[in-house]
Amino acid sequence: MVVLSEDDGGVRILTFNRPERLNAWTDEMGRRYFDLLEEAERDPSVRVIVVTGAGRGFCAGADFATLTAIQTGDYDGEPDTRPNTFPVTIRKPVIAAVNGACAGLGMVHALVCDLVFTAEDAKWTTAFSRRGLIAEYGLAWIMPRLAGQARAMDLLLSGRVFTGAEACGFGLAARAVPRDRLMEETLTYARELAVWCSPASMEVMKRQVWGDWNVSLDESRDTAQELMRKSFERPDFAEGVASFLENRAPDFPPLG
Repeated sequence: MVVLSEDDGGVRILTFNRPERLNAWTDEMGRRYFDLLEEAERDPSVRVIVVTGAGRGFCAGADFATLTAIQTGDYDGEPDTRPNTFPVTIRKPVIAAVNGACAGLGMVHALVCDLVFTAEDAKWTTAFSRRGLIAEYGLAWIMPRLAGQARAMDLLLSGRVFTGAEACGFGLAARAVPRDRLMEETLTYARELAVWCSPASMEVMKRQVWGDWNVSLDESRDTAQELMRKSFERPDFAEGVASFLENRAPDFPPLG
């Protein structure tokens, strides 16, 4: 399988699985990945999704066989109707564990996750300008918001290679750790979300954070007031308070 799926308690781990090609992206990978995201979203036992790569790479970008076919006019693939930004629409948190090479389209798939943990020595690059391409699939929108306009311009225009430690310093990743501790730390964090955090709360906050980039502070505040009123009516609120007062782990219901 080009993308593997396994469970770790309430965490679903999805692994890009073309290690001999540094998990370079193909249409088959995309369809399988998005299908597995939808499957994880529907599964009530899954609270958090972690995405990583097999072998030495996270995802080295589009497979060169695909790029060559596009260049020669021989490409006859069947693009998925779901966009590459599809993970932002999944109602559960999606965390990228960038274990190695993260380039071009691979960067897109890392940065459309809700959080990114990265190996300190992972090699990152936008690469587009060095292939005669442009900032693909929303990166020109995402990167300035995460790293600021000057840094986004630098990384996009130059296509230079930078490390996971630098990516964290730029604001592209939440945490950079030694490679041999990456999955341990990512899964420890993901398990904490799965055990202690309300799925309904995480769903709403994910929607707020991705959606509120396009609205004013006043609009965000007013929407939050209505969302807070609705949260008072959910069983998650009662369970969250009760579990705190009783000094125990909460028993939040799965997403409906």
